[in-house]
Amino acid sequence: MSVSIGPLSLSIGHLLLVIAFGLALLVGGILGRKYRVPVAGSVADIFVVAMLSARIGFVISYFEHYQNDLLGIIDIRDGGFDVLWGVIGAIVFTGFLIWRRRAQRKPLATAVLTGFLFWAGTAGTITLIEQKARGMPDIVLRALNDESVSMDQLAQGKPMVVNLWATWCPPCIREMPVLEEAQQIYPDIAFVFANQREQPETIRSFLEENRLNLNNLYRDDQAQLARAVGSSGLPTTLFYNAEGQLIDSHMGELSRATLARGLEKIRTLEE
Repeated sequence: MSVSIGPLSLSIGHLLLVIAFGLALLVGGILGRKYRVPVAGSVADIFVVAMLSARIGFVISYFEHYQNDLLGIIDIRDGGFDVLWGVIGAIVFTGFLIWRRRAQRKPLATAVLTGFLFWAGTAGTITLIEQKARGMPDIVLRALNDESVSMDQLAQGKPMVVNLWATWCPPCIREMPVLEEAQQIYPDIAFVFANQREQPETIRSFLEENRLNLNNLYRDDQAQLARAVGSSGLPTTLFYNAEGQLIDSHMGELSRATLARGLEKIRTLEE
């Protein structure tokens, strides 16, 4: 689900995208020297257009969640990108550049195709592997009073959202009001807050200081859940359907829009 590179944690999806971009730049640089035309700048432009297209597509799809927070549209920390819109944007802009810049056609097309095939192939393979191991992990969490409860007991046959968080994590703190609000709006969804490796006193002080009222608040005192799902960064949010299958995951801060996207997947399947 995510990997750590020094102090930085990246989701597998983001890491693959960065590698694909780097690979396209490398191939573009090599072929550019061979054909004596600059290609790296065009590859970078395509990447930027793809990201802008993906963001615009996502914002359009979930604009209702940005209406009261227009600045949130440019706050990409929520990870709100639409892959299909991004691919379409990249294809259209690549076609435009190939049409306008004849000298770059072969090296640019080869570089972009190399990056795209790497990204599509690795992302597709990882998705297929994940689909075979998406059951709910057999993990026991502890309440603040030290009472133990298993993950499947918390679901009670409903779709479930599990948030892995800690009081020292700034994006965890920023997304808490969104999740607190959601647990009231969606009573058909079980929201579970799995604190990572902190003591009850620390958690209680945090809740009191921030005036938060969270249902299903538990401690993952040995970070067993994080290890079981392959998460190395916080916050991480897991979206399970009513059958206990992991349908989606999100590493990083949630906005109302990115939360709505995850809920849409597990609620649609349930309906």
